[in-house]
Amino acid sequence: MRVTIVGSGDAFGSGGRFNTCFFVESAKGTLLVDCGASSLVALKARGLDHGRVDGIILSHLHGDHFGGLPFLLLDAQFLNRRERPLLIAGPPGTRARLDALLDVFFPRSTANKWRFAWSVMEIEPGRPVDVLGHAVTTIEVVHHSGAPSTAVRLSDGHALFAYSGDTEWTEALLPAAEGAGLFIIECYGHAGRIAGHVSWEILKPRLPDLRAKRIMITHMNPTMLAHLDEIRAARVEIAEDGKVIEL
Repeated sequence: MRVTIVGSGDAFGSGGRFNTCFFVESAKGTLLVDCGASSLVALKARGLDHGRVDGIILSHLHGDHFGGLPFLLLDAQFLNRRERPLLIAGPPGTRARLDALLDVFFPRSTANKWRFAWSVMEIEPGRPVDVLGHAVTTIEVVHHSGAPSTAVRLSDGHALFAYSGDTEWTEALLPAAEGAGLFIIECYGHAGRIAGHVSWEILKPRLPDLRAKRIMITHMNPTMLAHLDEIRAARVEIAEDGKVIEL
């Protein structure tokens, strides 16, 4: 499995980073995990063809994690001229929110005669599902997004990739990370308690409890980006746009 960090930024592009998006190439196919508002631009900047993507898995329904879908779908329709089907998998409520997003950004786009079939699978947290041959489990975390916000565990039968989504510290992160070849966890700020997010001050003492082979932090605001030396000193990896990880 190969994971390319397409975007590692927060909602506000701190540090000039793109919104969250991971390009996952596995033995079973190619997936995106999250597709934030700037993800189409980021994919093109990295020379990654979204026409190769078989499916998209969404951790939660905030714009910096799923807001790129209207642009990607319409690019597939009019420029990429996609013909292969595309599956979008996300938490309960994904279809209604995506339709609303399409209609707000591009009125009447939901009535398009699509040249390719795309469909939405809604994943109940805690219930393992098959997504295009991948074993996927989502775990509900603590982050208000108008629908369940989740961590994601994704396996192709050979490698296991896990991602926290956006969340405060919660014990649900322990089973989310368990046994993963790579666990990417958000670490939005440096100190204190932050509603809906993890800070380094809270995460650092809990690192030994996250039983993944590799731990990488992402989704950092300026206070966190100013303390990257502390992360490196703790032997934790740092997500960078364009970074490629082999699992």
